[in-house]
Amino acid sequence: MSTATRRSPLTDWTVLVPVAALAALVLSWGRDLPGALVGLVALCLAGAVLAAVHHAEVVAHRVGEPFGSLVLAVAVTVIEVALIVTLMADGGGKTASLARDTVFAAVMITCNGIVGLSLLVGALRNRVAVFNAEGSGAALATVATLATLSLVLPTFTTSKPGPEFSSAQLTFAAVASLALYGLFIAVQTVRHRDYFLPVATENTPDGEEEHAQPPTARAALTSLGLLLVALVAVVGNAKAVSPTIEKGVADAGLPHAVVGVIIALLVLLPETLAAVRAARRDRVQTSLNLGYGSAIASIGLTIPAIALASIWLSGPLLLGLGPTHMVLLTLTVVVGALTLVPGRATLLQGGVHLVLLAAYLFLAVSP
Repeated sequence: MSTATRRSPLTDWTVLVPVAALAALVLSWGRDLPGALVGLVALCLAGAVLAAVHHAEVVAHRVGEPFGSLVLAVAVTVIEVALIVTLMADGGGKTASLARDTVFAAVMITCNGIVGLSLLVGALRNRVAVFNAEGSGAALATVATLATLSLVLPTFTTSKPGPEFSSAQLTFAAVASLALYGLFIAVQTVRHRDYFLPVATENTPDGEEEHAQPPTARAALTSLGLLLVALVAVVGNAKAVSPTIEKGVADAGLPHAVVGVIIALLVLLPETLAAVRAARRDRVQTSLNLGYGSAIASIGLTIPAIALASIWLSGPLLLGLGPTHMVLLTLTVVVGALTLVPGRATLLQGGVHLVLLAAYLFLAVSP
């Protein structure tokens, strides 16, 4: 049945839901919404997430791995970066730490949430989740380097007071981030593509993915367009409901940084669902490609974009993490390395990563 589903043309809901979600975004943009309309926008957001996952899978089936996971990760990140720059341009001084908070939230959610959940699902299905240690380890090393250069060093540099880069330091971080991102993409898609392909297991369906008839070029292009529409709707509607989220966070007496965490969770929903569905099909490597690829794209594209936008943005740009977040980042990298080195993981490793995510979320609420 799943093969037939993949071969069928686009179903009505996968076309109508992204369009409806985009219409909801246009009608609600910049308006103060009452509670009932906020609920409707949230419903459209959820539908757009499901539609995005469907269209991402259609595109992935056409182009193959690891290009499929790359398409979704880059598309989400580009739109997320545009949202960050827009909010910083409109928010003034109160958004000085927005880029840092959003990027760090994305790193913790992807490297602990998506990775941990994928390992857990894979281990529940096969007792042991199997993946390529070479590709996943290289991806984690790239995440660790990018995060340290962009989010840790600003806390210790002395050219400017506070957790802030000087103009020259920010330019170096932006160029280094973009170069590392480009190098990783070249290695992932060209030179060592086999390091990022799913590992066959005895429980993997007999070539179901490989032998299923891929969608036509026209269907794949249509899905790519609808994927972009769905992702714009996801990010835009997340921003539309953010005033309600901000009010709820303020009324609950929680730190303002919680808003960024909630928005990041909403924006990363398509990747999370796609990763879990891949893990259920014994394609844990695809899930890890999505998780670590999203973290790399989030830093590698956001920092250069913010550096460029800082030319006309007023106010400080705070990038350096505090001590608590640096401890969590260090623990994430160390645990991730120990998880990836064997190329196999059990329920324990998945549970450890999810506990780290829970610790991050708890400390965001109760710093």
